[in-house]
Amino acid sequence: MAHMTCAHTVTFDERSWSEPAPDSADGCTDCRALGEDVWAHLRLCLSCGHVACCDSSPHRHATAHATAQDHPVVRSFEPGETWRWCYADERIV
Repeated sequence: MAHMTCAHTVTFDERSWSEPAPDSADGCTDCRALGEDVWAHLRLCLSCGHVACCDSSPHRHATAHATAQDHPVVRSFEPGETWRWCYADERIV
């Protein structure tokens, strides 16, 4: 399968770029701040390292973060998954 890309991934595909450190090792940072620990899947913001829950989770924190911070690209933060999603272009990149 060919690697998909978009204008928002140009920086992430450069050799000089390195993935930001996650702000959580094992949970949604925003859910934990609310005192909750229920989410479906986690996403890692490739702009800043924020770890948040997916749209199948009750609070959809990854989408909220992408919109509020203008950080459009995330990758799955689930073990064994490496795909990326661009919220701006609404596609896997």
